[in-house]
Amino acid sequence: MKRVNILDCTLRDGGYLVDSQFGNTAIKGILRGLTESGVDVIECGFLKDEPHKNGSTVFNNASQIRGYLPEDRKNASYVCLADYSRYTIDHLEPFDGTSIDGVRACFFKEERYKVMDFCRGITERGYKLYVQPVDILGYTDTELLELIDMVNELEPYAFSIVDTFGSMYKEDLQRVFFLIHHNLCASARIGFHSHNNLQMSFALSQEFVEMTQGLRRIVIDTAMAGMGRGAGNTNTELVMQYMNRKHNSGYDIDSLLDLIDNYVDGFRSQSEWGYSIPYFLAGSYSAHVNNISYLSTKAGIASRDINYLLNRLGSMDRKRYDYDLLEKIYMDYLGSICNDDEQIDRLKDLLSGKDILMLLPGHSIVTHKNVIDTYCLEKQPVVISVNLLSHDYPINYAYFSNKNRYRYWKSATHFKEYKKIVTSNVTTEIQKDQFVVDFTRLIKCGWEQLDNSGILLLRLLDLLEVGSIAIAGFDGYSHHSGQQNYVQQDMEKQRNTLNAEEANQDISSMLEDYMNTRTSRCSVTFITPSLFDSIVNGGENE
Repeated sequence: MKRVNILDCTLRDGGYLVDSQFGNTAIKGILRGLTESGVDVIECGFLKDEPHKNGSTVFNNASQIRGYLPEDRKNASYVCLADYSRYTIDHLEPFDGTSIDGVRACFFKEERYKVMDFCRGITERGYKLYVQPVDILGYTDTELLELIDMVNELEPYAFSIVDTFGSMYKEDLQRVFFLIHHNLCASARIGFHSHNNLQMSFALSQEFVEMTQGLRRIVIDTAMAGMGRGAGNTNTELVMQYMNRKHNSGYDIDSLLDLIDNYVDGFRSQSEWGYSIPYFLAGSYSAHVNNISYLSTKAGIASRDINYLLNRLGSMDRKRYDYDLLEKIYMDYLGSICNDDEQIDRLKDLLSGKDILMLLPGHSIVTHKNVIDTYCLEKQPVVISVNLLSHDYPINYAYFSNKNRYRYWKSATHFKEYKKIVTSNVTTEIQKDQFVVDFTRLIKCGWEQLDNSGILLLRLLDLLEVGSIAIAGFDGYSHHSGQQNYVQQDMEKQRNTLNAEEANQDISSMLEDYMNTRTSRCSVTFITPSLFDSIVNGGENE
């Protein structure tokens, strides 16, 4: 019995590109050719609650598939995928050996309890049960162990690691595999279904083969020429060649190449799939490809724009596609883009070479006010407050990149007393004592806290070529009850205090990035206590 099985899913995953309308000739030719090539498992298409159309790989029951299968099945196994939310298992007749012999049960995490009866119905009808949980990285370890416990009662033929959003790296695959391996019933195979958003599919498939030796029988999902929605899937021909060269598996590559020439290349002329920058971004954020498709239709949109917009979606929103939400975020983003060259030149004239004190609203500016007063007396810096107005400090400019803070202080009686520097996401209104800087100029993606005002101001000061930077009130967040994070209690933000550790890690990473990538080598120092002090002190500013 072979330890490694290749499962070709071209007729199912590739079906997304052609609305499953491959045509009878192509379906029969592909099934016959894959069988002759020695592919171990062939996925014939979908089981769905809809009528089977001539030439389609969407079926309502197993009998509809029978006529497409080759007379000589050799050693091949044939399966279909049934999406729990789109198929009623009562439509599937008992296994009789004349059609498919396995069903792959696909389901979302929130369906995992309900799907067990569906899976049981597959085994009770005599079919091999493949369990295909969508987005395996979306499960916590506890949730995954709970799922495995439920699945073990069914003794499945296989349980798959499904990298739905193409966002896995090697360490992700290793972690998930060993968690499953140590808890899944010994008789079950472990499968791997990946998408090529990060160009990792083939490399991960090789890793999967090697890391499982002596541990498990496995199933690797592939598609000819990688045919599949978005960035596509692991290439069947690549995995075949690898298995032949490294493990003497004896697959007939020529039969497969004929199929690609005769059928798949024709579909490529009608549809596009494969690696691209937008799909790389989808993989980076574990985002549904429909979000990418929607944003890509926007006239003039650039890859960095899509990068920002995906970063603005919540982790759960990225995995779905809410076009109204996307449109709102997109329109807000468009409204924050402005030409600020003249404003930057004016600010550079005013601040270039100057000593700057950044005054953030952390509680330390209250507890260490004497330190700030002494520093101001001795250095006479230009004081730039961040989302803060106060007569207790000699503020020269008030900087705002937080729209809510700007609105909060705008109602204060002393708001007009201050010269202000604001980013364009707050307002694009240029006034005599108000400079407007393009928000997108200061943003770098990759962090949940990408709009942290202190980091954005540091990037702006780097552009302005200031002489030195001292920082007060950049304390970091604490979730301990009774510990005040801000200079005023009503400034507390639940988003950060509830997730203080994650917020601090994000800001630390952004601060490290700033120290490593800034163009200016001016000194940067903290003059009040900060969780981030070691990052700056470890730089070249001592």
